[in-house]
Amino acid sequence: MSRREILPAAAVDWGILVAVLAALATGLVGLVVGSPSGAWVFVLHGVAGLALVPLLVLKLARVAPRLRPGRLTAGRAVSVFLVVVAVATLGTGVAWVHGATVPLSFWRLLNVHILFGLLLAPLAAWHLRSRWRSPSEVARASDRRTALRYGGLLVAGAVTWRLQSAANAVLGGPGRRFTGSREDGSDAGNAFPVTSWVADDPDPVDADDWTLSVRGVVDRSLELGYGGIVPEGSPGPTTERATLDCTSGWYAVHDWRGVRVGDLLDAAGAGEDAAWVQFRSVTGYRWSLPMEEARDALLATHVDEERLSHGHGYPLRLIAPGRRGFQWVKWVESVEVRRSRELGEWVAIFVSGFD
Repeated sequence: MSRREILPAAAVDWGILVAVLAALATGLVGLVVGSPSGAWVFVLHGVAGLALVPLLVLKLARVAPRLRPGRLTAGRAVSVFLVVVAVATLGTGVAWVHGATVPLSFWRLLNVHILFGLLLAPLAAWHLRSRWRSPSEVARASDRRTALRYGGLLVAGAVTWRLQSAANAVLGGPGRRFTGSREDGSDAGNAFPVTSWVADDPDPVDADDWTLSVRGVVDRSLELGYGGIVPEGSPGPTTERATLDCTSGWYAVHDWRGVRVGDLLDAAGAGEDAAWVQFRSVTGYRWSLPMEEARDALLATHVDEERLSHGHGYPLRLIAPGRRGFQWVKWVESVEVRRSRELGEWVAIFVSGFD
């Protein structure tokens, strides 16, 4: 390593890949984290992203002389594209934190940030493949100062993340949950954003022709109409205040009214060996909750004393506190009690609605 190099070239490349993978992993995990106990995932995501900034600066400083038109190869062009995507990923993330918006139909700036992030990981992996040096080789070629500088980058990322949050508060930036989502439409009945996952866009459901089935590992299957959604012998309709936090970057707090899933399971006689409860939409979309969590969930017919609109899942929508919005299944038509989770539902959420 020359005196002018802060970090060896291979160490910079590996640092970029590790930071990108850490940001990608925490970003993907964050899509299913809705409970404050998982806030550390979002902190780590921000620190990894900000630690990437000085690494990209070092990378650009080293390769800039090779980017003249006469020396630009296909491989170097892809490397430039990698840097552009990395800057776009970081820029959209920071801009979102400080309140920026973009008019892109139903997309928000956070969605754009996620798209760039998904593109960044394969580009970083390809770049490292073309310049492969194993981690052990990098370690042997590095020294104690290199390790200290790596540690300094992480500390700088953490400090910058904290300063960024403080600056946003001082400058009057938008309030956000730990997930990064901004408040939109709380306590306003159906007047909060309507979003659907992938292709789910069914025709309005006629409640007169609709029934809710409760089946699976139960003593007796149930078929309930809209007017008889609360089973006999149960305490009656239940109201719960819960936060809907959507992965597209907004959240809303409402009072939801409907039937407690536990009351339905008791009425059907859920089996002692049942472990999961699956909620299925009229579109084929479905999601499962562990039995104990499902018992405390709600199937709502109303929000803030208004009947759910079609866009928000009428006649019945799952309310799962601590879960992200895409897990709050809309237009629910069946509740299935299962001994094991259906792994195929991970595929179903991407293909539901296409028929």
